[in-house]
Amino acid sequence: QVQLVESGGGLVQAGGSLRLSCAASGHTFSSYIMGWFRQAPGKEREFVATISRSGGSSRVADSVAGRFTISRDNAKNLVYLDMNLLKPEDTAVYHCAADRDIDSKNYYLDTTTASALYDYWGQGTQVTVSS
Repeated sequence: QVQLVESGGGLVQAGGSLRLSCAASGHTFSSYIMGWFRQAPGKEREFVATISRSGGSSRVADSVAGRFTISRDNAKNLVYLDMNLLKPEDTAVYHCAADRDIDSKNYYLDTTTASALYDYWGQGTQVTVSS
């Protein structure tokens, strides 16, 4: 089992930047595919970004492509979400999540975009972008 704690959220003006971090407990962090999701008030949870176990493969949602980057540091049990050129519509609670993906086809490069496939979730960190 892994526990996830997000940090780095806050209030920022449109066009600004934030870096979110997600700290994972345990010594098996590198065995999980990691993802970031967000949920705005009154909306469904939305995929933002995912990164493979090795960090060699990643995907981001079309809505954040070119602005957000996901990365991970397996030695430190951390996953990051760098957010640039923030827009008011990026306002949401951002959650990180971990997927064991026990049926991997490509263990080191598989990623997961579907929230239902993730096994563990953090409590989230609020990001508010003012116009």
